[in-house]
Parts: sequence; C-alpha cells; structure tokens
Amino acid sequence: MFSLKIGNLILILSLTMPTRKLSKGTKDLRKKVLSEMLKLATSGLGLVAALAWNELIKEVVTIYIKPFFGESSGLVSLLIYALFITVLAVIVTYQLSKFAEKEEK
Repeated sequence: MFSLKIGNLILILSLTMPTRKLSKGTKDLRKKVLSEMLKLATSGLGLVAALAWNELIKEVVTIYIKPFFGESSGLVSLLIYALFITVLAVIVTYQLSKFAEKEEK
C-alpha cells in the first residue's frame, strides 16, 4: 500500500512538472533523480519486509524448535535460524540475479 502511494507520487510529480523544453542534461538529471527516489523507496520497503520476516522466523523457532530441543536449545535455535536465513538469502539473491540477467538480454 505504501509503495503504491510513492509510485503515485512519482507519477504525479512527473506529470505536473513543467512541460517547457528542457536541455538534455536537465532531462538526464530528472531521470536520475526519479530513479534514485524509486531505489530509495524500494530499499526502505525491503528493509521493513526483512524485519517482518525476521520476527516471523524468530517466533517459529521459539514455538516449534525450542520445545523440540528443550529449554537449553539456545545455540541450536540460533544455528537453525542462521541456516534458514542464509538459505533464504542465497535463494532470493540467485533468483534476482537470474531475473536481472534475463532483463539485460
């Protein structure tokens, strides 16, 4: 929902900017600024999503893993959590790099 609002804001800004003829340098700067705004908004939302996943995974470990190994399972729980996050990060990074490669062609 938030990303939709930022996208709408960027669209409105680009549509309401003056329509007079701009130099090539000004057009390039405008495109770069809009591109950077989009990257920053996406990064911020990605961080919020990562924090939400972090909390979910912590709860899953607390509810399902700790009872299975007992109360002294702190190290085991952290290991399972770290492995899960690492596998998830590798899968997401791999898929994104494949997508970026495909888009370049």
